[in-house]
Formats: sequence, structure tokens, C-alpha cells
Amino acid sequence: MRPSRRPPRHWYDLTPAERVQAVADLGAPAWRARQVDHHVFVRCEPDPSTWSDVPAALRDQLAARWFPPLLGQARDWLADGGETLKSAWRLHDGNLVESVLMRYRHRATVCISSQAGCGMGCPFCATGQGGLRRSLSTAEIVAQVVSAQARLAATPGAALDEVGTASAPVRGGHHSTVAQLSNIVLMGMGEPLANYAAVLAAVRELIRPAPDGFGHSARGVTISTVGLVPQMVRLAAEGLPVTLAVSLHAADDALRTRLVPMNAHFGVDAVLDAAWGYARATKRRVSIEYALMRDINDHPGQADELARQLVRRGDWTWAHVNVIPLNPTPGSPWTASRPEDQDAFVRRLERAGVPVTVRDTRGSDIDGACGQLAAQLS
Repeated sequence: MRPSRRPPRHWYDLTPAERVQAVADLGAPAWRARQVDHHVFVRCEPDPSTWSDVPAALRDQLAARWFPPLLGQARDWLADGGETLKSAWRLHDGNLVESVLMRYRHRATVCISSQAGCGMGCPFCATGQGGLRRSLSTAEIVAQVVSAQARLAATPGAALDEVGTASAPVRGGHHSTVAQLSNIVLMGMGEPLANYAAVLAAVRELIRPAPDGFGHSARGVTISTVGLVPQMVRLAAEGLPVTLAVSLHAADDALRTRLVPMNAHFGVDAVLDAAWGYARATKRRVSIEYALMRDINDHPGQADELARQLVRRGDWTWAHVNVIPLNPTPGSPWTASRPEDQDAFVRRLERAGVPVTVRDTRGSDIDGACGQLAAQLS
């Protein structure tokens, strides 16, 4: 296990009121905080040395006190003809986390980590196999988004390369011109709701209107969970219209406890009741994540049980099933379903009236499942 010294505090960790106090503590007038916010949140310029309208002495003070390095680039991997860029980041204490930037023709998504490692212990997940090292700070979560946005803005209409400069057109000749992130999903390493305070602070900063925050749409933010029921209930009361994604993977307790050990504490009924409550409170459809595994959870009867569990809680509008072809991890007995079994599973859900899509899996050509790339560098 890596050492887990407390992360340094960063401007991203501060509330708007705390930022005003931070510049006052440096002997600067309060309006300088808004000036810094404009650079950081509007222009996405996290390096004080580039702020020519801020006095040099104050820039140096801010850099030393509030802008410590957060993410050291360990390695990048390209996949999908340059449309997917997965990055491993080394934190201040040596721990590794991953993020992945995915460019599509009309949108761009970044998947970010909330913890270094994960304590949920799901046996088919590379991150879960490695255990939990520590939770990330608010700033370490936000910094992954900032990095993705900078990389995206540097490569409009071209494939993402390992240093963020333009190269070949994206796969299929689409020539995507998307330069702004459309979606931010907390589905990388870790269990977001096990790091509740830092995750919620990061989300609030990401969606807070500029210049006090980055101004991302709350509806473009997704928070995933394996089903920490108390935190799900708490999230429903936060008044944030973000999407909740529940990593279910099985609709009966016996199998789900095998796949998701946390199910021994919060069973299928409790998890789906909390998800249904979230949908009612927020008017946002919940995404039910279901990683299909060959001869494990892909039988027709399991599709029928999943449909029954969802439909009996209300009409079909409250949930949407996201079927995920499993990206197997080295040394694991778990592997992807046969195409014909996947198709049959999807058809049974559709016949039951359950909305379902199959995820466009990215990164399989670079062993890109969550945790695999960081494991190569550990």
C-alpha cells in the first residue's frame, strides 16, 4: 500500500467565501479572488504564472499557498483510433488513479476517479482486486476534469495524442469539433458515495455557475454507486439534478452478493428502493448498470427477474438499464457474454417494456477496464 499523506489544500478545495478570505490572508483586496476565479473557472488556467493581470508577487504567493501540483502524469494510453485517451496520474503521495477522455462526434465525456483503489471488493473489477488506498480530495477529483477539458480544447477536430497536440482525424473521419466536455461521470476508480463529502463538494464546484465554479450542467454529471443505501437517500435530498447510476449486475441477492460483496449489507430490494426514491425526488431517470458476464448473470431468467424488479416499483420511466459488455481483467475467470446471449438478454428486457441500451465499450484494445492501467505501473 502506498503512503497516504493528506493531500495539499488547493484553490479547488475552497468555497467562494473561503477564496475571498484566502486572498485577504495574503494582504490582497477581496476583488482579487474574483479575478483568480475568472482565470481558474472561466478560462481554465490553473497556472498562476500565466495570469498577466495579477501582480507578480501575488501570483507567486498564490502559487506557493493555493496551487500545489495535484496530478503528475504517469502515462497515457490511446485507443479507438485516437478517440479515447486513458491517463494514469500519480498523486502527491505516490498513489495512482485513472481518468479516461472519450470523444464522440457530437459530445465528449470524461470518466474520473473518486478514490485511489476501491474497498468494495467486486471480484470482476481490477480496481476492487487491488483494495482501497485512500479517498481523493475535492481538488484531486476536480483536477481530472480540468485536465480533460484542457486536452479536449487543445485538439479540436483531431485525434487525442499523448501530449495533447493535433494529429490524425478521429476514427471514421468524423472530424469532431467538440471542444467542451458534455458529460462528467464518476465511474472510474473507487466508490464515489464512500467519499461522499469530497465528491459532493467537487460536483457542486463543477456545476456552480461561473465565475464561482465551472458552470457545467448538472444533468451532464453522473455519480455511480454499488448501492450504499444511506448515502443514496442522502443524495436524493441534496437537490442536485445529477444522474445516479447503480451498479447492480444481478437482480437476486444470492448472485449479487457474490458479484458485489456490499450486497450482504444492503440487498437488492433496499438498493432498488433507494434508487426509486432518488428518481421520484429528483425527477431524474436512474441508470441501472449491468455488466454481462458469460454464464454468470446473462441467462434469460436473470433478465426476467431484473425486469420484474424494475417494473414492480412503478412505470418504466424511472429507470434505464445500461448493459455493459464486460472488459475482462488479467487472471480473472470473469469474461464477456457471448454475443447471442447478450442479444437475447436485451430482447427480454425490451419485451418487458424496460428501456435498455448496450454501452459502447471503449479501451478494450489497451486493457482499459478500470484499474488495469494503473495496476501495470504499480
